[in-house]
Amino acid sequence: MNKIILITGSTSGFGKAIAEEFAMHGWNLIITGRRQDRLLSLQKNLEEKFKIEIKSLCFDVTSFEEVANSLGSLPEEWKKIDVLVNNAGLALGRELFQDGILENWERMIDTNVKGLIYVTRIVSPWMIAAKKGHIINMGSVAGKEAYSGGNVYSASKFAVDALTKNMRVDFLPFNIKVSQIAPGAAETEFSLVRFNGDESKAKAVYHGITPLVAQDIADAAWFIASRPAHVCINDLVITPTQQANATAFHRTNNI
Repeated sequence: MNKIILITGSTSGFGKAIAEEFAMHGWNLIITGRRQDRLLSLQKNLEEKFKIEIKSLCFDVTSFEEVANSLGSLPEEWKKIDVLVNNAGLALGRELFQDGILENWERMIDTNVKGLIYVTRIVSPWMIAAKKGHIINMGSVAGKEAYSGGNVYSASKFAVDALTKNMRVDFLPFNIKVSQIAPGAAETEFSLVRFNGDESKAKAVYHGITPLVAQDIADAAWFIASRPAHVCINDLVITPTQQANATAFHRTNNI
């Protein structure tokens, strides 16, 4: 059987691009998300194009019961997962802390932190039993430094950074690699979701810069996963050339 990669949040953005990249390299996929129609469309397209096998699982990573039941339903041969990409995540709003919306905060924590924990808690024992595996967590430059209006989103990505480091220590005796990709400004559905569908606000984020695109992150995920067995890329921060950190941008009018 081909190598297997499990990607959460596969229906758009980074997750979809990573699925396409690994399919192109002949891997079998387990793709997950909450939008069944998009999952099935992606599955059909990639199976036909690359002649690989795909399992699509529609569930919400914020529910441990759904995570456990859905992943537990996989046939035994599909539980031999070589790479897990914890990609599911989102940002909601840019309010200052004192104006923050509790519902948004809870959704970000549930998805970005608890979702990652729930999926890894189910999959990691399978990797331990196999004495091999690779976990790639999707962090952010927002998990490296604080910025105005970042507050709880930033805190959730700081948690991803910490969890990645701790997992690397805990899984060290079991030959399991643990990596993090921390992207900067990337033009996907991210900002559109963050600003509740407001296209003008979403476009303003990338005004005057050439941002990252989903394929840039998919390239990085493939690079990390395809290193030799003795090499682990621990942490990879990726920004556009015109971005120095979470808040420093060189914006021009001719882009």
